[in-house]
Amino acid sequence: MRRMAPPASPPTARADALRVSLAALLALAVAMGIGRFAFTPLLPLMQREGLLDGDGGAALAAVNYLGYFAGALSAAALARRPRRLVLGGLLATAAVTAGAGALHGLPAWLVLRGLAGVFSAWVMVGISIWALGELARLGRASLGGVVFAGVGCGIAAAGALAWWRAADGAAALWWQLGALALAATAVIAACWRPGAAASVATPPPPRAPLPRGSTGLIACYATFGFAYILPATYLPALARELVDDPQRFGLAWPVFGLAAAASTLLAARALRRWRQLDVWAACHLLLAAGCAAPLLGRSPWLIGFAALAVGGSFMVATMAGLQQARLLAPAHPAPLLGRMTAAFALGQIAGPLVALAWSRAPLPGRTGIESTLLLAALLLVASAGWLRFKQESPHVRTDPLAAPR
Repeated sequence: MRRMAPPASPPTARADALRVSLAALLALAVAMGIGRFAFTPLLPLMQREGLLDGDGGAALAAVNYLGYFAGALSAAALARRPRRLVLGGLLATAAVTAGAGALHGLPAWLVLRGLAGVFSAWVMVGISIWALGELARLGRASLGGVVFAGVGCGIAAAGALAWWRAADGAAALWWQLGALALAATAVIAACWRPGAAASVATPPPPRAPLPRGSTGLIACYATFGFAYILPATYLPALARELVDDPQRFGLAWPVFGLAAAASTLLAARALRRWRQLDVWAACHLLLAAGCAAPLLGRSPWLIGFAALAVGGSFMVATMAGLQQARLLAPAHPAPLLGRMTAAFALGQIAGPLVALAWSRAPLPGRTGIESTLLLAALLLVASAGWLRFKQESPHVRTDPLAAPR
């Protein structure tokens, strides 16, 4: 049986909700902003220093996506103790991030980037189970937007550090990011009290079937992963085509992160009035516009719009998708959350692979990445239509973050 704490008084509930939100925000900032996405602003610097060529960068990105997929598959089995899952993943993220500065050569970096993907998936699933459930128990479900703003905050912090300290070199920046991740993990451990009621979850029944309506949501989430990874990966490189100065092209990634952080805070208000599926559909349309913008030209304005459109939609889509999974499986969300995270990772793996394959036979007048961006935009529009007209399951409750009964 799930252990339930007695209802907290309003002032105590407010303080506990802020503590949970801060811990979860920092956890996602470390796991995603540093563990997963810090490689994006550092890649142009590593290429500029002759540490990596284009093929090496693509291999490191691919192995990180594979690691994220493996982590998503294993997270559900480890989710009985989310505190251990999250804190262990964060400490390991700090270690492999610093290790990228200590070790040199593609083979070592491949191992480290693969492990970083595993650990970031653990943290994402663990936080989705613990923080969202705990906020619902405390009556502060609307703070879910603060939780998911952590990804954008981490992206902005890592990108700003890479821009500000670009002269230090890539190796020093990996060390600095590892130290930043370790310091944030210490704060998270202090904020996360081991005795919290949501820290121990009821294990799911063996081979529990996924709820009805899951397949379409998983497919939409995979489409989202396929589409978003293309501009998220190539926007800094496209910015570098316009200007080779790191002090200028490096600004694209912090702008991306700030847009992601602000978007979840705004979306938390929108979710009070609109269906989650409608918000998710709107994100797919905005992301489609971000994918299509570079097809119109290489001007700074178009690249800037793409950064804002993608950054302003991808974390809201993540939040809406994972909250919808909790709605469909309120008692045991871990299996469905793990499946959706794994589908997202598969989409991320497929995106660069399709772009690579299409580079050999692109559409007339288009490069391989441009052809793939066009395909992504079309898939996003189609999935947005499906989400918009999908009917809610009759057993789904209105509160997107309601605690399991």
